[in-house]
Amino acid sequence: MQINVVNNLFTLLIILLIFNIWSEEIQKFALSIAAFIVAIVLATREFIQCFIGFVYILSSRPFRIGDWVQVGNYYGEIHSTDWAKLTLLEVNIHDYQYTGKTLYLPNSQLITSAIKNLNFLKRYAMHHFTLVRDDSVNPFEFIDELYENANLYCDDFKDVAVRYNQLIESRLDITIAGPEPHIQVATSELGHTQVFFTIFCPTERAMEIEQKLTGDFMRLWFERKALAPVDAK
Repeated sequence: MQINVVNNLFTLLIILLIFNIWSEEIQKFALSIAAFIVAIVLATREFIQCFIGFVYILSSRPFRIGDWVQVGNYYGEIHSTDWAKLTLLEVNIHDYQYTGKTLYLPNSQLITSAIKNLNFLKRYAMHHFTLVRDDSVNPFEFIDELYENANLYCDDFKDVAVRYNQLIESRLDITIAGPEPHIQVATSELGHTQVFFTIFCPTERAMEIEQKLTGDFMRLWFERKALAPVDAK
C-alpha cells in the first residue's frame, strides 16, 4: 500500500516537473492553437453568416419561390435559394418590369438588411406618379375630368380590384388606399404645381394608365393655358 502511494506521488512529481519545464512551450502552443482557431473563424465568417442566414429563411419563411421581395436596395423575384446565396430576377420597381439581370445576394445580407415581401405587386400595384407644371393654370378647373377619365380607365377591373384590395387588407391587417383613383394637388418649394396620382391597378397596366392620364393632363393643361389671358401667361 505504501509502495503504491510512493509510486503515485513519484509519478505526480515527474508530471509536475515536466509541466514546469515545458510550461512556456505549452503556453505558446495553446496560444498558437487559439490564434489558429480565430484565424479560421475570421476566414470563414462570411460562410458562417451565409449559413445562419439560410437557417433564418428556413425557420421564418419570409418569402417563397416566385415572390417579389425587396432586400436592402434590391428588388426582384425569388428564383432560388441555397445555403450560400439568394438568387433574384431583378425587377424595376418603377415600371414593374423585369430588367433581364440576375442578382446573387449572399445570405449574410438577409441578417443585416430589411426584407420586404412585395408579392402582392405581382398582380396589383398601388401606382404613384407625379406631374409638375408651372403655376399659370389652375388644375382644379379640370380635376373632375381627370377623375372621370381615371375611373373610366379602371372600370374594367374595378370589381377584381375591390376584392384584391380587401384581400391584401385582411392578410396584412392594415388599411391601404384604393381601389378608387386618388388625385392630389400641391405646390413645390419652387412654386410649381404638382399633381399626385394614386392608382390601384393591375401591375402590367400601371404604365399604360399612367401614360393615358399624363396625356389627358397635358391636353387639359394646354387647353386652359391657351384660354388664359395673355398677361397671365
